[in-house]
Amino acid sequence: MTRIRIGTIVEGHGEVQALPVLLRRLAMEIAPHLWADIPPPRRVNRNSLVAAGGIEGAVHRLVSDIEGATGVLVLLDSDDDCPADLGPRLLSRARAARADVPMVVVLANREFEAWFLAAAISLRGHASLRADLKSPDDPERLRGCKEWLTNNRTGAQPYNPKKHQTSLAARFDLHLARQNSPSFDKFWRDVVYLITGKR
Repeated sequence: MTRIRIGTIVEGHGEVQALPVLLRRLAMEIAPHLWADIPPPRRVNRNSLVAAGGIEGAVHRLVSDIEGATGVLVLLDSDDDCPADLGPRLLSRARAARADVPMVVVLANREFEAWFLAAAISLRGHASLRADLKSPDDPERLRGCKEWLTNNRTGAQPYNPKKHQTSLAARFDLHLARQNSPSFDKFWRDVVYLITGKR
């Protein structure tokens, strides 16, 4: 079986556990005949990545530490930045640092959790979310996706990325999220590129 080995950089604690789960799910959708080896993500502060030399150094260290890496994915929340502006700039810098490895940069618009909101109906009743859960209008424009998840939980505890993000990443409907979230669609297409080499 052919192996792909994708190194990843994230900014949040929750993504350290959730992103490998999500990438393996996508790999099964895109190329089930391949073995997706996803080492634990490297967590790097967002401000450090955006600073001069930040993403360059982080990518170089990641590739040096992961033997046989076939690709690199950097995933950040866009927050208030425009993904179509910041993403390409970071990608250009990252590629300049390690042009020998296929590389993508994805900015979730506005947060990783917006992808869950885009497929909210597939999460009904899971992780104490409401049984009648519906996606908000235009989930990528919503500020405070984590707060939205907290407000739509039936349990007393608030949404916590470290506790809940992985289980939601394992369950949400990938196709529905792709349909309702342009940034998740870009993420999907970029993962296709890392796995198959095709755009």
